[in-house]
Amino acid sequence: MPKIILTGGGTAGHVTPNIALLPGLKEAGFEILYIGSYEGIEKRLIEREGIEYRGISTGKLRRYFDVKNFTDPFRVLMGFREASKIIKEFQPDVVFSKGGYVSVPVVRAAGMRHIPVVIHESDMTPGLANKLSYGAAKTICCNFPETVQYLPADKALVTGSPIRAELLSGSKERGYELTGVAKDRPVLMVIGGSLGSRAVNEAVRAALPELLKEFSVVHLCGKGNIDESLNDIENYHQYEYVSDDLKDLFALADIMISRAGANSICEILELKKPNVLIPLSAAASRGDQILNAMSFEKQGYSCLLEEEDMTPETLIEAVNETWAKRDEYIAAMEQSPAGNAVSTILDLLIRTAAGETEEDAETAGDPDDTAEEALEGTDVAAEEEAEAPADNEEDAES
Repeated sequence: MPKIILTGGGTAGHVTPNIALLPGLKEAGFEILYIGSYEGIEKRLIEREGIEYRGISTGKLRRYFDVKNFTDPFRVLMGFREASKIIKEFQPDVVFSKGGYVSVPVVRAAGMRHIPVVIHESDMTPGLANKLSYGAAKTICCNFPETVQYLPADKALVTGSPIRAELLSGSKERGYELTGVAKDRPVLMVIGGSLGSRAVNEAVRAALPELLKEFSVVHLCGKGNIDESLNDIENYHQYEYVSDDLKDLFALADIMISRAGANSICEILELKKPNVLIPLSAAASRGDQILNAMSFEKQGYSCLLEEEDMTPETLIEAVNETWAKRDEYIAAMEQSPAGNAVSTILDLLIRTAAGETEEDAETAGDPDDTAEEALEGTDVAAEEEAEAPADNEEDAES
């Protein structure tokens, strides 16, 4: 039976792609172990899946002054030693990392023990944790063709992001039952992330009189963002947040408005839904959503409407134009090489687990080297880039 270690954490976005791989890994006969932090969000999410979980010490990677900068390097080194011990005991055939600072000691320890590592980078520009792990990686998967230029040329592979199979198994009829919207018109779904988006919510609601002439509107507006005054409007249904029923709302949707977080847009690509992307502005983030949306627009998957240009009128225009060209968008998405990420990455992991070469072992390093040598060249006092202004509008649970 092949063995695999999965790692990644800090946010749900570093965990849910791993969860998407679990059914296929089990079907392929893998024994699975997950390594994360002792009390991070990944612990709750993975244990809920019934997967064996082992915690290690972690330290954040910072560029700004903090008193924890004096203690966290020791926590990182402790995490390396703990990860190395776990890897020695478990003897995995392959390690798959979804990133986040907890993944760095796991990946580096795997490299030191000659274990082949596959990394996945979600964002257009790589995060610091993954950058620190490149030397130990055999393959680096990514979502966007543009990301390849930032990666070692002999390791880069465009795969897209693994999406949970259940999101593709929704029932349109169940969606109608949940929302009560009419069946004789297309359904526009608006999704701004688990916390919602005030700017998108306001623009959509201001545009409702025009949008409702053509569409039914299902609006996921975020916690605390329900507008009670709109509850009785025909063919408009609003939710704070949806979990178990999300797959049925996806099945119901004919066109979508969304932010442009990496996980969200990869779900849209997998679902083949014509869409308008409104990325979080550069003033409120490190700009990755803008780059994500520009890439999807360039590839013909999406209509891009920047937040600075968004008004009720420009939103209506973007939705109508996207709907008029819906067949073109769907055709482009159907041709995407990144539209079947789960099977692509599963195949890669199966082949990697079965075929480590001598060259891999020679370049991985000496397992008897010290933790300090394993982490040489990494700046344990440098903060992961994700700690730039947070994109709290990305739907971390989806």
